[in-house]
Amino acid sequence: MSVAPGRLSKYIPILGWLPDYRSEWLRFDVVAGITAAAVVIPKAMAYATIAGLPVEVGLYTAFIPMVIYAILGTSRPLSVSTTSTIAILVAGELAMFAPEGNPGQLVVVASTLAFLVGAFLLLAGIFRLGFIANFISDPVLTGFKAGIGLVIVVDQIPKLFGFQIEKGPFFQNILFIFQHLPETSVATLLLSPPAPLFAVALGIAASGIFGLGQVGVELVGKIPAGLPASVLPNLSLVEKLWPGALGIALMAFTESIAAGRAFARHGDPRPNSNQELVALGVANLAGSFFRIIPAGGGTSQTAVNDKAGARTQLAQLVTAGIVLAVLLFLSPLISLMPQATLAAVVVATTVGLLNPRDFRAILRIRRTEFWWSVIALAGVVVFGTLQGILVAVAISVMTLMYVANHPPIYALGRKPGTDVFRPLSDGREVPGFDP
Repeated sequence: MSVAPGRLSKYIPILGWLPDYRSEWLRFDVVAGITAAAVVIPKAMAYATIAGLPVEVGLYTAFIPMVIYAILGTSRPLSVSTTSTIAILVAGELAMFAPEGNPGQLVVVASTLAFLVGAFLLLAGIFRLGFIANFISDPVLTGFKAGIGLVIVVDQIPKLFGFQIEKGPFFQNILFIFQHLPETSVATLLLSPPAPLFAVALGIAASGIFGLGQVGVELVGKIPAGLPASVLPNLSLVEKLWPGALGIALMAFTESIAAGRAFARHGDPRPNSNQELVALGVANLAGSFFRIIPAGGGTSQTAVNDKAGARTQLAQLVTAGIVLAVLLFLSPLISLMPQATLAAVVVATTVGLLNPRDFRAILRIRRTEFWWSVIALAGVVVFGTLQGILVAVAISVMTLMYVANHPPIYALGRKPGTDVFRPLSDGREVPGFDP
């Protein structure tokens, strides 16, 4: 894919690929955009509930940041809305600074967080700090995400079973869940199938046909139709929110760049980490005035977008268009969705973070880094999500320092008659090589 002449396309990448867009790509981008929307829409609403916000906030986050990233981003398949990791970090901030749970106050705090996250990301991009992503190792990120997954699943179980518990530390929540199991609502539990799109459709249909809201099943409730109303970030909260916003910005960028690199195909340009910071920063800054939570690229939705055949960022514009149609025309239907259905979507999309195979793969390669990943997991579960970030960063820095001070040293042998050198295994001579 050629790049349009001029320096402007360096800062606005859509000007680089759009002039050379091929007509045969259109059907792939449209199909990918529609397919990704089937995953993005239920997940975005579910992640808003993780943060303790109204579901429409998730839809706003899947619309405005996605459009801006499509214009400014450098990754072909990366799908930008929000993630389970970001949502649980936002939930922690809202619990501290909006404990009353007033929806208006929650939205203002979330928007202020998005504003600060965007500012941090944009400044990092301007100062070319994209290399920071390399300081969080993959094993540590694996452990951190698994810890996040455990916290989210435990948090959603009461909604699946139709009872409420008093929130507390992770292990206390598990104890409370077992104590309240006799209070399980069968009607609520039956509305918790695992497939996201199927769950949404079934939950809405059952609610409308059987009037489930009248028999004790908690529904999402009224959703305002149309585009989001504007909101101004509360700058008086900056002093309190900036540490959490910095952690969220770090995770948003790390997850986004990891997903963009993981799904880059042969021949794709490597995502430009500094431009990615700018794109994510502007997406969050602009969205913060329209009731979003902090946004970033999601691995699962990026995988769907890529496997469905996305050729360019136009696929994201298609997804955003479908989200807009939902906001304009389908909000009455979404209001009928049971909360248990959204909890099922959260659990179904979060379980992928709890993948023992990832830990086994790390263990096969290097036992030390396996223990780093386990410690990162424990840091999230025991100390909390934001503190878990600090644990993950500290472990990554310690790992770098250890490797720098304990470089691998090999005794090399030369194959006779050549300039080829190979390590001598365990100090023993290798047949055919001269020490």
